[in-house]
Amino acid sequence: MKLRETRLLSRRSMTLALGATLLTGLAACSGRETITRGYVLDERALAEIRPGTSVDTVLAKLGTPSTVSTVGNKTFYYISQTLKRTVQFMEPSIVDQRVIAVYFNSAFKVERVANYGIQDGQIFDFISRTTASSGQEQSFLRQIFRGAGGSSFNPFGA
Repeated sequence: MKLRETRLLSRRSMTLALGATLLTGLAACSGRETITRGYVLDERALAEIRPGTSVDTVLAKLGTPSTVSTVGNKTFYYISQTLKRTVQFMEPSIVDQRVIAVYFNSAFKVERVANYGIQDGQIFDFISRTTASSGQEQSFLRQIFRGAGGSSFNPFGA
């Protein structure tokens, strides 16, 4: 009789231990996570940037920009993304994207400040540095065969 009670107790404790282990494992996979990439905007510092402010003041208040324009007058871009991941090991989705553009005139004084959001343009993947192309996504081999055998292909030039 005692042996039977010991086996039942042992089986129950094993079941409880297995259940606790499974719940702990599932809890680790289901955490909501918010990820912020890039420049973290300080609203107070941005409010201090007005037309006529010098480049040095902008750098002192906002810090080094994420990127700088290479054509035309100098423009500083401060870029950030906010992503949410509902389940671990899944790809996070972009919730918000901000681009603060500080435009300078030829005297390197602030001309204007623009605040672009996700609704103003395409989503840009900062990690792989790629943008989604409009139209169809085609595999590498399909592009090769289509280029070689497409309707505009004529090996004799006529």
